[in-house]
Amino acid sequence: MRPGAQQYVVARQLYSEESFNEDHEKVYRHQKTMLNHVKQYLTCDAKRAKNAALSLLPIIGWMKIYQIKEWLFSDIVSGISTGLVAVLQGLAYCLLASLPPWYGLFSAFFPVIIYFFLGTSRHISVGPFPVLCLMIGSVVTRLVPDEGPPTNITGFEGLTRDEQRVLVASSVTFLAGIMQLAMGVLQVGFVVMYLSDTLVSGFTTAAAVHILVSQLKFVLGLTVPGISGPLALIYTLEIIFNQITSTNVCDVVISLVIMVVVFIVKELNERFKSKLPVPIPIEVIMTVIACGVSYGFDFKTRFGIDVVGFIPQGYEPPMAPNLHIFQETAVEAFPMAIVGFAVAFSVAKVYSVKHDYTIDGNQELIAFGASNIFGATFKSFAASTALSRSAVQESTGGKTQIAGLLSAIITMIVTLAIGFLLEPLPKSVLGAVVLVNLKGMLMQVREVPYLWRRDKPDCVVWLATCIASILLGLDLGLAAGLGVELISVVIRTQFPRCSVLANIKGTDIYRDRKDYVDIYEPEGVKIFRIPSPIFFANIDFFRTKLVEAVGFNPLRVLRKRNKAVRMIRKLLKKGDLQWTSKGFINASCRPIKESEDESNMEELDLPTDFKDLPARIDWNADLPANIMVPRVDLHSLILDFAAVSFLDISALKGLKTALKELIRVEVEIYIVACDPYILQKLHDCCFFDDEVKPSMFF
Repeated sequence: MRPGAQQYVVARQLYSEESFNEDHEKVYRHQKTMLNHVKQYLTCDAKRAKNAALSLLPIIGWMKIYQIKEWLFSDIVSGISTGLVAVLQGLAYCLLASLPPWYGLFSAFFPVIIYFFLGTSRHISVGPFPVLCLMIGSVVTRLVPDEGPPTNITGFEGLTRDEQRVLVASSVTFLAGIMQLAMGVLQVGFVVMYLSDTLVSGFTTAAAVHILVSQLKFVLGLTVPGISGPLALIYTLEIIFNQITSTNVCDVVISLVIMVVVFIVKELNERFKSKLPVPIPIEVIMTVIACGVSYGFDFKTRFGIDVVGFIPQGYEPPMAPNLHIFQETAVEAFPMAIVGFAVAFSVAKVYSVKHDYTIDGNQELIAFGASNIFGATFKSFAASTALSRSAVQESTGGKTQIAGLLSAIITMIVTLAIGFLLEPLPKSVLGAVVLVNLKGMLMQVREVPYLWRRDKPDCVVWLATCIASILLGLDLGLAAGLGVELISVVIRTQFPRCSVLANIKGTDIYRDRKDYVDIYEPEGVKIFRIPSPIFFANIDFFRTKLVEAVGFNPLRVLRKRNKAVRMIRKLLKKGDLQWTSKGFINASCRPIKESEDESNMEELDLPTDFKDLPARIDWNADLPANIMVPRVDLHSLILDFAAVSFLDISALKGLKTALKELIRVEVEIYIVACDPYILQKLHDCCFFDDEVKPSMFF
């Protein structure tokens, strides 16, 4: 650095790749084969066995550092608070799954126990998640509709409608758990990376709309059959509007009061969270009040309100999943497995960054897979994490999953002992609680204007995912959104913003010549940059843009030159053309017409052959006998490969063809900043020959 000046002065020798390797010896590294990797993966020693045990049972890791005096009281407070919310959300979200409410208590208990031992996140609250519940509900109503006979499935004989629905929900949960466990064991947790934040945002917003519509029947006190499949939301709204005159006024009043009070107190909790030791559990308070008022005034008899009803005490015996249901629901189970894991992992990642510990995506898949398999055996349905419940667990001081275990114990106490107290609870209260918790998901709509201003392809992904999920259903909508997202990625890489670079005067910096005024371009030199990988989908685009950049089609010029050489050779042979010290001169007085020789057309694409001619032809000078060949003012082309991360076989062939065409019209090629591994691949694939040489790489 110059003393006292804020700029660097760099001077070094100009290196081609060949000259650099001559001056600087490379380290020889033995490249591992696939067999080496397999052997290493299957080799086991004491250290690896210990790491595997710690990885499979993360509880061992955080239990060793557990600080009883500092953390235990916080975990107890957090566990009790989360447990009360989990009980209420378990009952409420069970309505989304079209199951009897008390099965939601099972989902808030069994998966938590397994996650306590296998999960790597210390802060998420495992249990029912509204989007997953809704996806299960669509499967349940498809196989066991509210009206009409159920699907012909072996194992439905002798079961009531509710028992059939529980069998469907637990079987599809079991299948989703198997899929998650398999992905975790096979170490493919990276698949969730294909679900971008934009896609998940659009998907959960659409899910919130579905949840909103599905809860209207409870809030309005209407009898609406469950509908699944494309346009189910439209048909449901049609039925609701046809029955709107039958609305139960008492249900509407209760729902409005609950929603207004809960919304106001939640806003106060958010505003004064720094001053409140524990957020006010307003949902629990309002539920207890509504339960007492409903029991005291006998709302069910006097106003015809639909209540939770009988809640059996204790747990039901385990049940094997139905293999016939596996066949019917395999298509729906996979998106459930992906969505459940993706949401839980994204929430866990937020808290792990906040509290400075690591989480393992593959282990999380194993934990949720095992949790769902175990829970489904005891008739619970798919578990993930509810954002609001996890926020309660973390904000009330939860330090580890001991808080989650205590929340499961609270749920167990309700299930075993005091569940009967919730029997007079109106379902409209549960519907209102679900609706008021949708605020966060519905408010994601505000992202659309921001995305449109900042990144239009991302905005298109958000809108396409949201609209497709609303109209086609959540499973098909997720697939459609993923398709649009992948198409957007392909389009961005297939049509990159190629540019011709020019020197910014007074610097050694080169930028797109369209972006700056004071630029310098050396005459006869072009610098072309492609800012993406080159592969089968964009090699033709690359070649088209390269032709635009150089200003001529090298293959067309080459053919014109070869035709001209063929013509000159014929004229010399006939004596119509002669060579002198001043060049070619016409020896014939009659006008010479250019003839089209259609023989040996393949030779026109070969390098220009000057044999049998007295001298090489200067293509930029005037040619004899009225022969016209396009002028080429370009003598050097520099290709900037700094942003090219890989090349495939199709790209290698296309690139080599393009380079040969330019070399054959006497344009010097210089390829700069090429990745060493790409260069090695070019050598391995026999890219170089007499025309395309390694010496053109710098």
